[in-house]
Parts: sequence; structure tokens; C-alpha cells
Amino acid sequence: MRIGMPLNYSGGFKETVDDLATYEKAGLDIVYVPEAYSFDAVSQMGFIAAKTERLEIASGILQIYTRTPTLTAMTAAGMDFVSDGRFTLGIGASGPQVIEGFHGVPYHAPLARTREIVDICRQVWRREKVEHSGKHYNIPLPAEQGTGLGKPLKLINHPVRERIPILIAAIGPKNVEMVAEIAEGWEPIFFLPERAGDVWGEPLAAGKAKRDASLPPLDVVAQAPLAIGEGLEDLVDFVRPMVALYVGGMGAKGKNFYNNLARRYGYEAEAEEIQNLYLDGKKDEAAAAVPRDLLEKISLIGTESHVKERLAAMKEAGVTTLNVTPFAGDAPGRAKLIEQVKTLAQDV
Repeated sequence: MRIGMPLNYSGGFKETVDDLATYEKAGLDIVYVPEAYSFDAVSQMGFIAAKTERLEIASGILQIYTRTPTLTAMTAAGMDFVSDGRFTLGIGASGPQVIEGFHGVPYHAPLARTREIVDICRQVWRREKVEHSGKHYNIPLPAEQGTGLGKPLKLINHPVRERIPILIAAIGPKNVEMVAEIAEGWEPIFFLPERAGDVWGEPLAAGKAKRDASLPPLDVVAQAPLAIGEGLEDLVDFVRPMVALYVGGMGAKGKNFYNNLARRYGYEAEAEEIQNLYLDGKKDEAAAAVPRDLLEKISLIGTESHVKERLAAMKEAGVTTLNVTPFAGDAPGRAKLIEQVKTLAQDV
């Protein structure tokens, strides 16, 4: 398994980048740069590319509604160029609260849009004259919708690679099926290995059955907080606010993808309680209602033998890249955790 690490989008970026060389030496393979409604990810990824040599860099994620498909492709090609072929394009739909609330565009047809964007990106990277006639994107723009002066164009520059890896964040069955069909990588959230087959097994199999033979095996990227040692079990409580935010607050009743996932994992009553509390403004109570069992199963926190067991469960469930958040107070501590989990992952 590869070992990755997400960057925090709420602060401390330059300090973290200063430490990336240390994490590289410890065995970190890839860093994921988010773009919620924070600073943009692209400027930060370019900065990382200039500061590192071996480390792979991924957007984690660029939202599909915030850029035109061709700009997404141009950005990916530019990032791959400045990083000497170390870039992975991570994309996802985000949710209506962010897309409509912060960007002011309709959250509509995420599945179909994603498929069209992937097709357009790959045309751009192959330096073909881009021509796409879809339900959501038409390139060039038809004459009746504009001046009529648009014509097919191809990217001026020669990309480092004509097939930049595409990673798609998805948790719904139809979305996951599409990802398994068309993408190089899949990133679910709150990956619970013991339930992954029940929740995603059928859509993954259906998508892989239609997968192009030219694509590599699907890279499954699982996120997990990380702490290794005796007496650390209660550190899972630090994960509570984030799980409560997603399960309880990322969407309205009946429109929360993460709440639906918790229900599909078997936590129906708990998901209902968390959402009710969160939407009532009781965030601390919502966090307290997150089941300890869920927190432990989506984490890599505990003794070395326990973490190794959880790694084995993740590998058995198909995980090929671990996106870990090391719980340590300083860079040397985080580097040690990266080194430890890298060694343990090699042994399972």
C-alpha cells in the first residue's frame, strides 16, 4: 500500500510544506491538497511541486462545478508539467451547500457531468481538437448559443503525459460504479473495511466489468487518522467532530450523502440522532452521539498489533493507498508515524 497524507485546508500550509521533505524521507508517497471553500488548491500544489522532488501530488479534490472541463484539463496538464509527471487529478462533486452556497451555481447531475469532464480532459491531454457534444457540455459552443465563431482547438503545449491519473471521490452506488469503470482511482470517505463489500461490492464489480483494458487496476484510497502506541485508544475521540459535521451537517434531511452512508453501514438510528442534534445546533451532543465502534473501525489508532490488524482488514477490502492523518505534536513525531505505518503496511 502507498502511504499518503492530506494537507489541512484551514491553516499552517507553509509550515507543513516545510516538513514535507522530512515526510518524504520517512516514506510518504503522495500528498493530497483539498479545496473546500478555502484557499484554492492549485496555487498550493504548485508551491509543493517546487519544494519536493519525489513526492506525488494530488488534488483532493477539485470540485467539478467550479471550473470548465477544459480549464480542469489545462490545470492538470500544467501541474503535471511543473511537477515532472507527479500529479494526480482528484475531482468530486462536493455537495449543494458548498456549490450553491459558496459558488452560486446549481448542483445538478453530478454523475453525468463527471463522466463528460473525464472524457474532455483526456481529449485535451491527447492534444486532440476538442469536440464534445453532451447533455451538459458542448465544445465548441453551438452557434445558436453564442457568436458562432467558436472552432475546435487543441492544447498548445505538449503534456508530460497524455494520461494523467484521475481520482474521483464517490460514495453513492451509481457514482462508485462509474468510477470503477472510467477512473484510475477511487476515494471513498469514512472507509469501513468490514462493511465495504456489502456497501460497494456490487457497484464496484459492475463498473469493473465495463472498465477499459487500457486502464490500470483501480487505486482505492482510504482515509484514516493514525496513532500507534499503548494507551492511545481515546484519540479516536478527536475524530468525532469531523464525523458529526459530515453525517449531521453536510446537507439537509434526505439530502446528506454521508448520513446515507452511515445508514448503509448499519448505523441507522445513530445517523438519525446525529443529524437531528447537529441541525438543531447541538454540535457537541452530535459529536458525542457518533458511535465509538464506527470511529475505531475507520481509524488506525492503537497498539502496533491493533494497527496491523486494521491494515490487514483494509488490504483485504481492496485498499491500495492509505491517506493518513498522523496524530503527533510535531514534524518528527508525524514522520515517525509515517515510517511506522509504511513498515507495517509492507508486512500485511
